[in-house]
Amino acid sequence: MGTHPSVPSKAKDSQVKLHDILEKDPSLVGAPVAAKFDSGSDNLPFLFKVLSIEKVLSIQAHPDKTLAKILHANDPKNYPDDNHKPEMAVALTKFEGFCGFRPVKEIKGFLSTVPEFRAVIPEETVKTFETGIIENPASETDEATNKKYLQKLFEGVMTAPDALIKSQAAKLIARIEKDGGSFAGAYGDDALADLTLRLNKQFPLDIGLFCGVFLLNYVTLSAGQAIFLKAKDPHAYISGDIIECMAASDNVVRAGFTPKFKDVKNLVEMLTYECAPVEEQKMKPASFSRASGDITAYLYDPPIPEFAVLRSEIAAGKKATISGIEGPTVIVVTEGRGTIAIKGDDSSVLPCEPGFVFFVGAGTEIEYTGRDGSLVTYGAFCEA
Repeated sequence: MGTHPSVPSKAKDSQVKLHDILEKDPSLVGAPVAAKFDSGSDNLPFLFKVLSIEKVLSIQAHPDKTLAKILHANDPKNYPDDNHKPEMAVALTKFEGFCGFRPVKEIKGFLSTVPEFRAVIPEETVKTFETGIIENPASETDEATNKKYLQKLFEGVMTAPDALIKSQAAKLIARIEKDGGSFAGAYGDDALADLTLRLNKQFPLDIGLFCGVFLLNYVTLSAGQAIFLKAKDPHAYISGDIIECMAASDNVVRAGFTPKFKDVKNLVEMLTYECAPVEEQKMKPASFSRASGDITAYLYDPPIPEFAVLRSEIAAGKKATISGIEGPTVIVVTEGRGTIAIKGDDSSVLPCEPGFVFFVGAGTEIEYTGRDGSLVTYGAFCEA
C-alpha cells in the first residue's frame, strides 16, 4: 500500500494511481512532509504491507541511504532505487523470525556444541573468534572488537563452498533427527531443533541453516508485539501474519533461504554486526494522545522519521476520533466492521471491512464508528 512504482495503490472506483492523486493535490501530503523527504509531494515516504508468512522469507538486510545510492548506480537491476529501507513488523498472530545477531557468547557456545556449524568455517577463523571476543562487552571499544571478529566469522560462513554447506547440513539434520533438542547441548532445545527441521524442509541443506539458526536471534512475537529493524541489520520472517511498514524502497541484500540473487560481498561489508539479546529487539507500544472517544489506541513509533503505525480498536456501537495528523496516512482494516468518515462531514461516510484500505490526507480529522464486533485498524503515517 503506497506509491512505490512496483505495486502502486489505486483508487477503488476510478483506478487512478495514488501517486497521480497526490500530484494533483500536494496538500494531501502536506508541505512540511514534502519538504523533509525526497519523496516530495506526490509520493509517500513509506511503504505499508500486510504479510501472511507460511514459508520462511529470505535472510536479508537493507542498505542505508549512502550505500543504497552506490548500489543503485552500480547495479540498478538488483537495486532498483537509491533509498534506505528500515522496517517495522507488528504481529497480528503468533510470529517467528530472525532478528539481528545473537550475543557473541551464544555464538561461541554453538561453535563448541554444533560440530557441523564449526566445520563450515575455516578453523583459524573460529579459533580467532573464540579467543578474541569479549563475552560481556563493557565499552564501545569492546563492542568494536566483537564486531570485527563477528564479521570474519560471518564471512567464513557466507563464503563456504556450496558442497561443504550441503554435506554438513545433511549431517546436522541427521543428528537433530536422532538427538532432538539436545543436539546443541546447553545452547539447544526442542524449539530450536524443531525450527531447524522445519526450515530444512522448506529449503533443504541451505546455508540459512547456519547463518540463520546459529548466528541470528530467534524471536517470537504474540499479537500486538513489534520489532524494528534498522538498515544494515540481518533478519528473516519465518511464519505468522504481520503488519509491516518501511521506508519506500525495494532494495534487498540476501543471505540465505532464497533462490534469488545473493550479493555476498556487499552483505559482508555492509552489516553493522551489532549484537543484542532478542528482548532488546522488541518495541513497546505507546499511548496516542490525539485519539479520543471510545477507542483503544497504541502507537508504534520507531526511531526513524519516515513512518509510525497506529493501531485503533473501536467496540461495536461506539465512536472515536483521530485528530488531524499533519501528514499522509494509509489505513488498513484487519478486524470487525464499521464506518470511517471525515469528522463533521456526513457525506464522506465509508464502510469499513477487513481488507479495506483508506488514504487520509494531511490534517484531516477522522471519525470511526464500530458496528459488528470490535473494529480494528492499522494506520501508517508520517509527520515532519
